[in-house]
Amino acid sequence: MFIETEDTPNPATLKFLPGRSVTGDARPVDFGDADVAAGRSELASALFDQPNVRRVFLGGDFVSVTKSDDISWGDLKPVVLGTITTFFESGRPVLSGTQSAPEHDVSPEDAEVVSRIQDLLDTRVRPAVAGDGGDIAFRGYKDGVVYLAMQGACSGCPSSRATLKHGVENMLRHYVPEVASVEQVED
Repeated sequence: MFIETEDTPNPATLKFLPGRSVTGDARPVDFGDADVAAGRSELASALFDQPNVRRVFLGGDFVSVTKSDDISWGDLKPVVLGTITTFFESGRPVLSGTQSAPEHDVSPEDAEVVSRIQDLLDTRVRPAVAGDGGDIAFRGYKDGVVYLAMQGACSGCPSSRATLKHGVENMLRHYVPEVASVEQVED
């Protein structure tokens, strides 16, 4: 099995492309630690068995791994490649059970605005961010403020705030006049 790797804007995160589906049609899943991965993904749990893995993000066709500052990618990358290869060769499913979408903080009178926001996020923002090994997840809308969570390589990335404020916020305000600002929330 040949796995390609790509750098991301976050120097602590590397994107691994196994050349096959990871989550497929399921939503991308962000695991902030081993406890969150337990029982939900054998692949993520196996990656967290490495002491210097700090975050695992499973996208449609990629795996983003965030490392601790204590180790270089030169030392950790072969271990991660081996873990991913061994897992996919086993034929086991990446995700266990069903993955439910998180609840959103949205009032019924904002449903139409939220629909337009989510459409823009799904068609314009998320594909671009996935190219960098991450995701932006909608978490709510209230009084003109859109609440988004940065995931994968985007979580903790030095440029994530600029992406959110200057890129996503400006685009949403342009196409959805009801949007006043965008705020980042933690998952």
